[in-house]
Amino acid sequence: MNTPTATDARSYAARQLRALYRNLTTPNGEPTPLFGSSRRRWIRRFPYAVAMILQIPLISAGIACLRGFYDVPLPVAAALTLAQTTPLLLATTRPLAAWWISAATLVTTATVTARHPHLMGSWPWTAPMVIAYTFVLLALGLRERRPTVIAVWVTTVLLTALTVLLGQPRAADGTAVLLIALSGAALLLGWAVRDRAEARRLLSEQEHISEVERERRTLLEERARIARELHDVVAHHMSVIAVQAVSAPYRIEGVPAAAAEEFTAIADGARQSLSEMRRLLGVLRSEESATERAPQPGLPQLAQLVEAVTRAGVPAELAVEDGLDARMPPAAALSAYRIVQEALANVVRHAPGARAWVSLASDGPQLRVTVVNAPPAERTESLEAAAEGTGHGLVGMRERVRLAGGSLDTGPLPDGGFKVAAVLLIEPPRETAA
Repeated sequence: MNTPTATDARSYAARQLRALYRNLTTPNGEPTPLFGSSRRRWIRRFPYAVAMILQIPLISAGIACLRGFYDVPLPVAAALTLAQTTPLLLATTRPLAAWWISAATLVTTATVTARHPHLMGSWPWTAPMVIAYTFVLLALGLRERRPTVIAVWVTTVLLTALTVLLGQPRAADGTAVLLIALSGAALLLGWAVRDRAEARRLLSEQEHISEVERERRTLLEERARIARELHDVVAHHMSVIAVQAVSAPYRIEGVPAAAAEEFTAIADGARQSLSEMRRLLGVLRSEESATERAPQPGLPQLAQLVEAVTRAGVPAELAVEDGLDARMPPAAALSAYRIVQEALANVVRHAPGARAWVSLASDGPQLRVTVVNAPPAERTESLEAAAEGTGHGLVGMRERVRLAGGSLDTGPLPDGGFKVAAVLLIEPPRETAA
């Protein structure tokens, strides 16, 4: 076992002194104002107001104490008092620099008062100076890191002990203990408030990150749901293509051999596409969900949906343009049904008892889906939806509308109700010939 030598002790002491010096001379970050990041103007101006309010009585009281109790000349008393109170304003932006000025003023004041007769027993500092020094330490504790706070308090203890060794004050008076206790309490209070604010900031950032991740996960889940539902629509058309391609040589007389081979290639491509889609569906589909294997709903099922919502306590009316179902592509009909389903589910959950109106009408190549609800008659607790939504509210609606190449407009109405207006493309935009 190695025994520590005198060289090791000196090396350790040198390292500690270098660390102490580094903590006392390196501020924490840029010199930004205290509470400068607050959104409220009065909070940003609060430290300056406190500093100015403290300065006015401390300057007058400090000069009076030095003149009356220590018989210090007026110019010297004014200079010492100003040097001790001015750091209060500096502490709002540069607390470490303010502490250096304040600590140097304390040492200078103790040296000056030791050479003048006084009536305060053995107090080397006036009460206004101790108060100013305490508030400077409070500002420092609110801004600096823990090593700097500890280094400042250790330095304060050393300076107070040096004053005691020089004879001011005598140990029996307890002045040194008072200054050490006040400085420690101020630093501890400032550091505790800063640590709590930092913890709240980190918690807020983590909550924001969690919310962003939750929204992203919701969006991905809704996209997977849409992909599963569109599989049935696309698979139907691909099956028709495959059957038509296989049966074409038998239904059409005089088909050339090259055309028959082309039809066979088309059928093989359609069957391969169906196999790939089934493989993809096996990844996206949840094994626990049996409802996703049921036939996908469309416009004819809207009447049943409105009836279920009415039984749940939300009187709803449905208006669908005549002949609209025959002109609707399956994908657009499915998206319209899901949008109405989510909108009515939100009405049941958030405005129970409110009357709702659902309308679907075509406008050229577009389908306009509108769901409007009146404000609830009275504030009641939310009810459980009789027909549960399959998506994630407005997030799912926006994703469906975006994939359909349309637009979505949602928002509250002046009378307290809510509106959901979606525009879906019935016909794809025609491509311009090259």
